[in-house]
Amino acid sequence: MIVTRCITSKIKHGLERGKSILLLGPRQTGKTTLIKTLPHDRYLNLMDNELRRHYEQLPSSLLAEIKTLAASLKRRPQIIIDEVQRCPHLMNILQLLIDEKIAQCIITGSSARKLRRQTEINLLPGRVISLTLTPLIPSELPTTISLIDELNSGSLPGIILLKNNEDKNTDLMSYSNIYLEEEVRAESLVRDLGHFSRFLQLAAGESGKITNFNRLSEDVGISHTTIKEYYQILEDCMIAIRIDPFIQGVRKRLIKSSRYFYFDLGVRRACAKESAPLAEKNYGNLFEQWVTLTTWRWQQYFAPMQTLYFWRDANGPEVDLIIQSDHELLPIEIKWTTHPTLKDARHLQLFMQEYTQAKQAVIVCRVPFRREIDKNILAIPWNEWQLFLEERF
Repeated sequence: MIVTRCITSKIKHGLERGKSILLLGPRQTGKTTLIKTLPHDRYLNLMDNELRRHYEQLPSSLLAEIKTLAASLKRRPQIIIDEVQRCPHLMNILQLLIDEKIAQCIITGSSARKLRRQTEINLLPGRVISLTLTPLIPSELPTTISLIDELNSGSLPGIILLKNNEDKNTDLMSYSNIYLEEEVRAESLVRDLGHFSRFLQLAAGESGKITNFNRLSEDVGISHTTIKEYYQILEDCMIAIRIDPFIQGVRKRLIKSSRYFYFDLGVRRACAKESAPLAEKNYGNLFEQWVTLTTWRWQQYFAPMQTLYFWRDANGPEVDLIIQSDHELLPIEIKWTTHPTLKDARHLQLFMQEYTQAKQAVIVCRVPFRREIDKNILAIPWNEWQLFLEERF
């Protein structure tokens, strides 16, 4: 099944403006499938070991090759460099190709870590449009995919579109193993793969919860500073996203620790080594992660200037998500219930009393239709959440 991706129009518009594109995203989100549908004069996939070794030994050969191609075409060629983090020194050559207008480049990568470590590299802001491809968002999914499907198997196109659940499980386990081997061992990101493997499993089980580095360090048997480094690796390799606490205001006991979410619920389950289907008692926590991930993905495409937070007082009051847009706050409560009540809105009411920038609040739940819970507090059906974001922002 061919999936139409929302980001395609942004890529095409950028190319029409003469810009080059840097498309980042976790593995198997569909970067290669997407970019190969775009017009191009040369495609180079650095996952090809022989090709990668060629450019590692002589990066400048790419410049000569593309200059020759441009001369033969008598125009600026459009070239694709897939999985550029495999040969980060090529970024210097690509910078030159872009800067000198020798070629228009579409560059993809599934890890920002090696690119970020190359401090001498400058992708010339204003000439390269940086975009992120995420797992599928609701509008990209066929209607046959249920919420339960997503909670168990995630939203990677190559996984969720499979019809056989056993095949989904097999491919998800393969994904977690391949990531461990190719993204961690091959790049020598950690010294002890055994400890990191244990960390991956525990961090997957902790996905969406307030992070306790000290407790994880005791469970894994490594220092809390190493746990922090491991989480940074997950961020850099796009396996996890971080949501920071909203700590403005007069309260003195606001939680200051962040929450980390695995980028995909299916990958989370595979890394946690949990069998499918998951028990229904887990769905409330997974639903909260689903709403958070859906919101974050939508922001990457349509509202990159927004910031996502959560709010929690150590004494109890908490708000699951807060969208900060300009000078406005939208607090969000996430409930697995089909019958939200005023009790479910009490922390939203408290937050709106304390923060005048919050004019409206919402409860995302499984209610069949939108309805008002209290003044300026609206219950939103889960399957209308993306539509609400589009209407609201």
